[in-house]
Amino acid sequence: MQIIKSTNMKKKKIKDKINLQQMFLGLQSTMTSQLKTFRKSVKHPGDKGDGSENIWIKFLCKYLPKRYSVAKATIIDHLGNTSQQIDVVIYDSQYTPFIFNEEGTVYIPAESVYAVFEAKQEISKGLANYAGEKIASVRKLQKTSAPIIDKGTIRAAAEVFTTLGGFLCLDNSWKESIKGDKYFEKIVIESSSDELINIGCVLSDRSFVTEVDIKDVLNPVVSIHYSTKGESLIFFFLKLVAELQKLGTVRAIDLNKYIDQLKSQ
Repeated sequence: MQIIKSTNMKKKKIKDKINLQQMFLGLQSTMTSQLKTFRKSVKHPGDKGDGSENIWIKFLCKYLPKRYSVAKATIIDHLGNTSQQIDVVIYDSQYTPFIFNEEGTVYIPAESVYAVFEAKQEISKGLANYAGEKIASVRKLQKTSAPIIDKGTIRAAAEVFTTLGGFLCLDNSWKESIKGDKYFEKIVIESSSDELINIGCVLSDRSFVTEVDIKDVLNPVVSIHYSTKGESLIFFFLKLVAELQKLGTVRAIDLNKYIDQLKSQ
């Protein structure tokens, strides 16, 4: 049976569209206000730092997909090596068989970590270098990877990925924006592969993401892409999710490597 559509029918207009930019700008304003209030109210540097970390952790816990967990932690490998304490760690808790968490002390196996961040009130040359050092302390740990059984077929162990590294802050200590500042760009572009900062957010200024062109393996080219002045949070968050998606799912941990450290065999 042929259905005849009326020529008088008009396409229904979509009403009540949400302005995503305005929604994220409102969220950015709230984050900025929280960090500024905390900075003014708290005088002790240690407490001030803890407060900044907690604000970022709460934000990421609330808005990242539930497959990701977020905490302040130290990263460990199967040999017992540890990273420096990391302010903000994005990790897997669905497929990770063990995470030590007692009395506020958290240890997470290197295999389960997607990204690590240094969180401060402001970024400076010294703090940017320090962030790179802390990122490197994670990347130097040894990750294991085990074969998996998929629909009855044993599949070879997948190649491990490089953990993302970055920093999160309210302000920067440079006179102008981080965009175009030769000292800031020098720190990022000339850093070693272990210390490379992949992504960062300066709420009151801009956020950025780096790209590495490895066509020439001996001379990789690092480029930096910035958000606009007023979109630091939305650009950072969406870019972070995109970078996490590229990593896929954490690799299966070779538990035998950890068992080898026990007296029981």
